[in-house]
Amino acid sequence: MSPVLSHFLLNGVQMAFLLAFSPLLEGILHRLEEIIQGKQGPSIWQTYRDIWKLFGKDEVISEESSWIFRLAPLIAFVMPLFVVLLIPAVTAFPLFFAFMGDMVAVGFLMAIAGFFVALAGMDTGNVYAAVGASRTHMVGFLAEPVFIMVFFSVSYVANSTIPYVVNATWATSWGSMLQPAHLLVILAFFLLILADEGRIPVDSPAGKVEIAMIGHSKGLEYSGSSAALMKWGGAMKLMVLALIFVNVLITPWGLSSTTQPLDVLLAIVLVCLKLLGFVVVLALVETSLAKLRLFRITEFLAVAFVICLFAVSVRLVGIG
Repeated sequence: MSPVLSHFLLNGVQMAFLLAFSPLLEGILHRLEEIIQGKQGPSIWQTYRDIWKLFGKDEVISEESSWIFRLAPLIAFVMPLFVVLLIPAVTAFPLFFAFMGDMVAVGFLMAIAGFFVALAGMDTGNVYAAVGASRTHMVGFLAEPVFIMVFFSVSYVANSTIPYVVNATWATSWGSMLQPAHLLVILAFFLLILADEGRIPVDSPAGKVEIAMIGHSKGLEYSGSSAALMKWGGAMKLMVLALIFVNVLITPWGLSSTTQPLDVLLAIVLVCLKLLGFVVVLALVETSLAKLRLFRITEFLAVAFVICLFAVSVRLVGIG
């Protein structure tokens, strides 16, 4: 098999890996959080059941809604699939689309999905969806500088903005993984995941009180297949950020270095174990904190921004 064809197939494997395991990742996270809180909790397969059930239901769309409302679920579903082509999800070597975009492109694709979903929330005319979209814009406005600083800090520490190059740089250098600047970037990116994904302490994904919703309120008017795409896309977005966190920043090892099927299968197993460790840490953090008041979110993201500045300063000074 030619290298070009094998790389195309591995891109398909990475997309299939994201599609298949993202609902399971979310299901395990929900189950762990319930168990930590002393509850029974849903099955880890519940997200699959919810998506399957939503695909089987009729879709109701208001006649007053525009094309944005109809297009937003597709964009939210497709964008994580584009992003996974740019990051080392299964393989350690660059694939066919690896150099089509860097970390800034990853953030840009994520922002496009969030922008259209927020517009769709305001397009419905539902007052709670509009409030949630407005709050999402506020969080996004505050998170964008942190995104930029995280990417700048990573590129400055690893001397590259391409995720595959960053992975290779840190996988071959144990010393750089223990530098204070790198540890600070890890902390800042984890805080950013909590904010961008609407996790506690920024938002409660399990909250059902409309007036307090941020992320969940944007999909209130969706039903049927559109609601299924929104739910599936949200699970894939969480998994994409987790893959960047574990495969690029935390543990850049365990990925396949060849195109052999057994090596790829072993890499998938190891990546699943790394994602499981990430989910355990995320569940412990979420169940240990309380939800912040809306106007305290600025302070939370300001902390992440200052940590990034400190990481760059530490790198400039040469500490570590």
